[in-house]
Order: sequence, then structure tokens, then C-alpha cells
Amino acid sequence: MDLKDIQNLIKFVAKSGANEVKLETEDIKITIKTGAEDGKSETTYIQQIPAMSQPQMQVPQQTAAPTQQQQAPQKSETPAEASDSKYITIKSPIIGTFYRKPAPDKPVFVEVGTSIKEGDVLCVIEAMKLFNEIESEVSGKIVKVLVDDSSPVEFDQPLFLVDPS
Repeated sequence: MDLKDIQNLIKFVAKSGANEVKLETEDIKITIKTGAEDGKSETTYIQQIPAMSQPQMQVPQQTAAPTQQQQAPQKSETPAEASDSKYITIKSPIIGTFYRKPAPDKPVFVEVGTSIKEGDVLCVIEAMKLFNEIESEVSGKIVKVLVDDSSPVEFDQPLFLVDPS
């Protein structure tokens, strides 16, 4: 997990209204707490705890920097990724459950081949019993739907590939 990922997570937690979020992977544990009980103030601390080594330490948000251990290795680009590079990836802005339809008895928002423009609703993501419409920020044509209907999605997970031409 790099600094950009941590900063995006901090912004997401601050906007979500959660008081505390804990993230644990093989290499690192991160706890993000908001400063006030109402969850509306800025995130004030990140606790980074390497899983197998050092004791707990608190790092102020502004000075959190990735360590060598935290950085993911770069992988070489495969031919499939190279062909997808001309497409724009629409990613999930929140964590939740992905739905392609506004209701079970309604048609899907978009199919492969559908032309879209800025502001068109592409899907909904349910988070904490709220259904959030995800709108397109680009114009183009849907090339691929990357997530199955009713599947859980993570923050920043790719949802659609769009051909902007």
C-alpha cells in the first residue's frame, strides 16, 4: 500500500462518517480514526503497525510515508493490459454492493456497447442501506462490465471499461 492509497483511504473514511476504520494485510495494519465522535472532522491519526515486527507507533496524517516494505512490486504489462490501455476505467468511489439495475424488476442501466455521456447513471452501489447512483464522468461506449451484478466491490475497484473515441 503506497502513500496515495493511504491518502485516498483517509479521505474516504472522513467522508463516510465512520469514527474508526481498521485495515489489516499480511504486511501492515492501519487504523484510521476521526477526531470527533460525530465523524465529521478531519482524520487525525494513522496507526501503522508492521504485522511481525515493531511495536505500535502513531504517525500524524501529514507525515505518513510509505516504507520500502509497503510498496507493491511492479508487474510487467501483459498483452491484455496493453490493449486495454486505450480505454478509460470507471472505478468504484465507495465500498458496497454493486447493482446493474435500479430495482430487481427493472432493466440494467448499461450494457456492453451502450453509448454513454457525462452524468449518465451506470450502476448503483449499496452502502449501509443507502443506494448511491454512480454517474459517468466521461463520454464514450461501454466496452466491458468488470463486476457481476450483486457483487461486493471495494473502493477504487474497476467497474467498467469505456472507449472514449
